[in-house]
Amino acid sequence: MTQTQKPRIGITLGDYNGVGPEVVIKALSDNRVLNLVTPVIYGAAKVISFYKKVLNIDELNYSQVRNKGQYAIKSINVVNCYGDDTLEINPGKASKEGGKAALIALNQASTDLKEGLIDALVTAPIDKHTIHSEEFPFKGHTEFLTQFFQAQESLMFMISDKLRVGLVTEHVPVKDIASFITKEKIEAKLKVMDQSLRKDFGIVKPKIAVLALNPHAGDNGLLGSEEDQIIRPVINEQKNKGRLVYGPFPADGFFAAGTYLKYDGILAMYHDQGLVPFKSIAFEDGVNFTAGLPVVRTSPDHGTGYAIAGKNQANEGCLREAIYQAAEIFRQRNEPSTEK
Repeated sequence: MTQTQKPRIGITLGDYNGVGPEVVIKALSDNRVLNLVTPVIYGAAKVISFYKKVLNIDELNYSQVRNKGQYAIKSINVVNCYGDDTLEINPGKASKEGGKAALIALNQASTDLKEGLIDALVTAPIDKHTIHSEEFPFKGHTEFLTQFFQAQESLMFMISDKLRVGLVTEHVPVKDIASFITKEKIEAKLKVMDQSLRKDFGIVKPKIAVLALNPHAGDNGLLGSEEDQIIRPVINEQKNKGRLVYGPFPADGFFAAGTYLKYDGILAMYHDQGLVPFKSIAFEDGVNFTAGLPVVRTSPDHGTGYAIAGKNQANEGCLREAIYQAAEIFRQRNEPSTEK
C-alpha cells in the first residue's frame, strides 16, 4: 500500500446473532468512514442483507469479493466466509452455529492480515461460550491473536481520546489475581505499553502510571505486601533505566481526582480495576487495542449485547472509533515518528 492509498480495514461481524452486524452496518453507513478507509467485511452477504432490512437501511451498498485480495476501493467489500444457504439468523439468541461462523470469519480475516491482503483488523464482539471449542480454546480475541501472530507478549490496551489503560492480568478469576502479579509479568507489560506508546501513538517520552493491587496501595503492608515486594521495586528499576514510570497509585483516588489526565498510559493490575473506570469515562468512544502484535487489531469495548440485538438500539460509536483508531495506528506505524 502506498501512502496515497486508503488503509484496507478488515472487519469481522463477530456473533451474527449479537449487535456486531448492526454496529458494523451503522458505522459504514457514515460516508466519512468510506472517505478514510477501504472496508472489508468478513462474514456473509446474507447477514448484511438481513440486518439492512431489520434496520431499514437502504443506502448501504456493498460489493462481494470474488477474487481474494481484490477490493473495490470506493465501496464496502464483503468476504463470504460461511455458507448462506443454511444460515439461520436469530437476533438475541446465542447458538453454536453463530459461534462457529464467528470463528470461521476470524480465522479468514487473521489469515488475510498475516498475508498482507488487509492492513488492519477490527473485530466485532464474539460470545466466548458459543465460540469456545477445540479450535478456539481461548478466553477471547486477545489470547487468540497473540498465539496466531506468535507474539511473545501482548497487552489489552483500552484507548480513547481521554485515557489509555493496559492490563497486567486479563481474563483471570478474582481469587487468582494475586498469584499472577509477578515482577516479570509487570515488566513485560510495561515494556509493551512503552513501546506501543512510542510506535503506535508517536509519544517520544511516554509517562506511565502503575496502579496498586491492594486498597490504599497496601497501606505499608497492612493490607497486602505486593506493592512493597513486587510492584514498587519494578517501578524503581524502570526509573533507574530512565523511563517515566510512577506509582503504585491507589486506583480509587487516582481516577476520582482526575490524576489519570497527567499520564500517557496507565497500567492496571486486573480487568475490572482498569475497565470499570475506563468504561465509565470513555464508554461512547472506547476501543480495545491489542498492543504488542506485529499487526494492528482493534475492537469496540462492548460485548454481543444480545438483549438489544436486532432492535436498532445499539450505538455504533465504539465500532466507528475502532475503525478510525485502526487506520490511524496503521498510518503511525508506517510514517516517521513525530513528537508529542
